[in-house]
Amino acid sequence: MSLQAHFFRWVLRIAPRGEISQRTLAERRREASFGAGLIRPPRAMEISALSVAGMEARWIAAPQVEAHRVLLYLHGGGWVFGWMGFYDSFVTRLAQASKSRVLGIDYHLAPEFPYPAALEDCLSAYRFLLAQGTPAGRIVIVGDSAGGNLTLVTLLALKRAGLQLPAAGVCLCPVTDLAADRSASLIDVEKDVVLDPASMKFFRDSYLGGKDPRDPLISPLNADLAGLPPLLIQAGGDEILLSDSQALAARAVQAGVKATLQVYPGMWHVWQLFTPYLPEAKQAVEEISRFIQSRT
Repeated sequence: MSLQAHFFRWVLRIAPRGEISQRTLAERRREASFGAGLIRPPRAMEISALSVAGMEARWIAAPQVEAHRVLLYLHGGGWVFGWMGFYDSFVTRLAQASKSRVLGIDYHLAPEFPYPAALEDCLSAYRFLLAQGTPAGRIVIVGDSAGGNLTLVTLLALKRAGLQLPAAGVCLCPVTDLAADRSASLIDVEKDVVLDPASMKFFRDSYLGGKDPRDPLISPLNADLAGLPPLLIQAGGDEILLSDSQALAARAVQAGVKATLQVYPGMWHVWQLFTPYLPEAKQAVEEISRFIQSRT
């Protein structure tokens, strides 16, 4: 683990997190929006706002991108936090490295809009790309954490609807089993300096809105994965969702899907967002970019 990773691990460990509740959610959203705004994307990037099926969205492009290659990026945040400033920074660097245009969407958030609102928004965004003339074989869906879950269930819903699937999916630290027991007695919560069982429970309950967590379009680990496009799955060796990624990769391979699991030792939940400050994050983006270019 790099010296930079040791430093950020220390900072994250001592930073106050506090329990999330519906009472404090609005305040936490404001804090996240303010803090994220301190991280700026590269100046050469072009970011333009648009509306897609009633959602706020943005096109992100870099000089010398290959316009035919498009990433649909589904942000994380436990389904309750929207697109924050650090996503502009991370996703623009991903666009730059993979030589792709990116459509980032701000899907409707729980608990105000529980399942299936976010999934329906993701499907609308994919249909928007098709309607714009982008071939399915030139699209890669990418998402982190809750967005990694949405990446998987979007692929499953597209398959169920008989629509042409994208070229690939990239899942960064995805949540794949919302019925899993995340109690502190079963996992080493001290390792993950970002995510904890109490937050996971709030995110899950907010998103479910009383729905069955075993539903395959909520917990893709329960789905028939056969027929999905190639998947790249990245996970941190110290995150509490590591088992979700491991189980997903095993189930996907068993179903005949070309799935690659990359585990980064010592890394916490969604460390990839620490690009450009963390060598391990830069390496992860390089791996993602190679995978995207190889599939499109």
